[in-house]
Amino acid sequence: MQTPGATAARYSYLFPIGYSNSSECGYCRQTRSGQSTKRYSYYAIATSLTPAFYQKLVDRCWRRSGSLLYRPNQKHSCCPHYTLRLDSTQFHPAKDQRQAVNRFNRHIVGDTYVRDAARLHPRSRAEVRRRHNVFDLIERIHEPEAEMLKSPPSPDHVFSVTLEPDTFTEEKYEVFENYQRKVHGESPDRISRQGFKRFLCGSPLTRETMTGPDGTERQLGSFHQCYRIDGKLVAVGVLDLLPDCVSAVYFLYHESIHSLNPGKLGALREIALAREAGYRWWYPGYYVHNCAKMRYKIEYKPQYVLDPEDLRWYLLDKEALALFDKEHYVCFSRRQEDRGGATGRQVVMNSTDAESSGPRPAPLPLPAGAQTASPDPIKNQEMSEASAAEEDDEDDDEEDYGEAEEDAFLLASNMPGIPSLQEMQQVDMNRLLLRSDFSNNLIVASHLVIWDTEDIANFGTLKSRIAELVAAVGPDLIGEFVIDFRKRSS
Repeated sequence: MQTPGATAARYSYLFPIGYSNSSECGYCRQTRSGQSTKRYSYYAIATSLTPAFYQKLVDRCWRRSGSLLYRPNQKHSCCPHYTLRLDSTQFHPAKDQRQAVNRFNRHIVGDTYVRDAARLHPRSRAEVRRRHNVFDLIERIHEPEAEMLKSPPSPDHVFSVTLEPDTFTEEKYEVFENYQRKVHGESPDRISRQGFKRFLCGSPLTRETMTGPDGTERQLGSFHQCYRIDGKLVAVGVLDLLPDCVSAVYFLYHESIHSLNPGKLGALREIALAREAGYRWWYPGYYVHNCAKMRYKIEYKPQYVLDPEDLRWYLLDKEALALFDKEHYVCFSRRQEDRGGATGRQVVMNSTDAESSGPRPAPLPLPAGAQTASPDPIKNQEMSEASAAEEDDEDDDEEDYGEAEEDAFLLASNMPGIPSLQEMQQVDMNRLLLRSDFSNNLIVASHLVIWDTEDIANFGTLKSRIAELVAAVGPDLIGEFVIDFRKRSS
């Protein structure tokens, strides 16, 4: 089977790095001095991701930083990471969030415009009453945009927001450089165009469109939501638009608008996009309870936290936050079992739960013409890039991976939500597909010369590393991805 074309495009392509401990925590900034500061994660590199496949990954505790994918071990971490999501259809802005929108809108249009517009374009009493009693997020978010304003009069500033491809431009880099230097205090020698490109441009997500249940088209892929005032770019929201969510990757802004609460405005606009375009869910990234700078994420409600073990969503309410205060590692499903299943807590199932609760789907049929004999050189393509990838990349919350050390065996880690070695030994990986520089065709794993001679229990062998990736992704997704052993530029 020739890999280009529609058949190859239905797959996602992943390269396994492995399960390892990072040398420094980007949240508590502790170096490794004992068990309490260990922060293990499983890492992989994505050369291509379909939005639907990545949606399933984020619903299994994964995130991406550029092309680097990682799934943290919440049990073995000084700062456990938990996935959050917010239901945009149920969201009601708090008082301070409404005030932030109103202050920004007033800054854009100006007092003179407000006064003259009220005289030239008066609202009806019913409209005035409605606006006084109801804060319509979508209406207020779009209100200061140039095309929404009635003219005359003229506003103080011209404001626009556009959704653009995640490509590199000098205009975007200037905002990034200013943000890293002024807001986060990074030294100039640590900020580079190459780092910006790798971190926030050229995502491995494929760009697609899908039709929602209401018949409207929805964009999928990675985008830059660009905010401009008087033609000058002042902020960029880096977004992954997935079938069921708007996933926030990063938000950066120029110091000139720091007083206008840009971070809060960006979050509210992303929530409005999730509601308006039919994605429904807004994913703000990982939540780290013992990190003060993460607390802003829980100010948007109602939010749900993904349980690391049963991969279901639990309401993040006061009771849940109290558990985070008391326990280093929180597992809601286990507490529910300990109480006999009667906790009264709200559980929201994933869209894929209906599948996972029954028999797991079989892998995709073997593609016609798939290569039946694979060259041994695929075994020699070792993962020499792993440490470099982790040194260079940052995550969506500015986590510094540092140098990866202390490689360990994922299948012996007791990591939450990961099958054990014994369970993986029962998984049929024979029809897993691989890709190599040595053939234009996809390679069937069982046709590798060494496949039947290796045991996944032997840590470090090709088969064990493949088994780790399958376990971290989920055995039920075997038919949706290809293990990509092609060489990549550094």
